[in-house]
Amino acid sequence: MDEEQLICTIIAGAGEAKSSAMEAINYAKNKQFKEADKAIKTAYDSFIEIHKIQTDMIVKEANGVKHPMSLLMVHAQDHLMTTMLFLDLAKEFIDVYRHI
Repeated sequence: MDEEQLICTIIAGAGEAKSSAMEAINYAKNKQFKEADKAIKTAYDSFIEIHKIQTDMIVKEANGVKHPMSLLMVHAQDHLMTTMLFLDLAKEFIDVYRHI
């Protein structure tokens, strides 16, 4: 996979993970906790896959393989980091709904 494809995979995967996390919150809001747990697991599984891509790119750069900095790369990193934050918050929301 070339670099642009990797970057687009990160963007798409982050979107999938965030959508699954939002779905999990909505399930929890409706007291459907089995479905919420399944959806948040799906979200984290998607996130782990894109995080592996990012980690591989970082390791390669640390070993001397330079990646060109593009607006697309910045956009991918933005999606990755905001999705990471969103997943953590989604987990907290699910726990809050579970205790209400």
